[in-house]
Amino acid sequence: MSILHQTYLKTVEPKLMSELGVKNRMAVPKLVKIVVNCGLGEALKDKKVLEKVRDQLAVITGQAPQITRARRAISTFKLRAGDAIGLQVTIRGRRMYDFFTRLVSVALPRVRDFRGVPTKGFDGHGNYTMGINEQTIFPELDYAMVDKIRGFELTIVATGGSDAHTQALLTALGMPFEKGQRGK
Repeated sequence: MSILHQTYLKTVEPKLMSELGVKNRMAVPKLVKIVVNCGLGEALKDKKVLEKVRDQLAVITGQAPQITRARRAISTFKLRAGDAIGLQVTIRGRRMYDFFTRLVSVALPRVRDFRGVPTKGFDGHGNYTMGINEQTIFPELDYAMVDKIRGFELTIVATGGSDAHTQALLTALGMPFEKGQRGK
């Protein structure tokens, strides 16, 4: 069990129960998974890009990414159905808590002019999505592996059910939201 998960069980869960007025422990919001998605339109021209980014995402997340494929053909983009156009990693359990800890305590503070993550990323169902502009904010990624600065998106899926509950959970776990902003 990771340190963040132990912290959640010992301090965050009781705190959220009193804050949100929840009487049942099972109704308290908790993290389910983190999905890392990287779209690579340039992979249509150069197949080696997929391999390079796959290695980078594997180092960042600690898990091998899956290739995402185009569902339908779009002739203007010279895209055929079934072409590899991105990578996706779904992280659960201990790896999820370890990744979240590294994201909040190490990677986000390395972002230039960081004032907090925006609260606009909530979807109305308690999930939070944010974009990362460059993969180099993760210190475990060796600069020799990086051929080009690429971004990706993170989706944090929680059982909160509402944006306010999930924002309370993420704030209690240490997610630095922008000051003066509220979710939906």
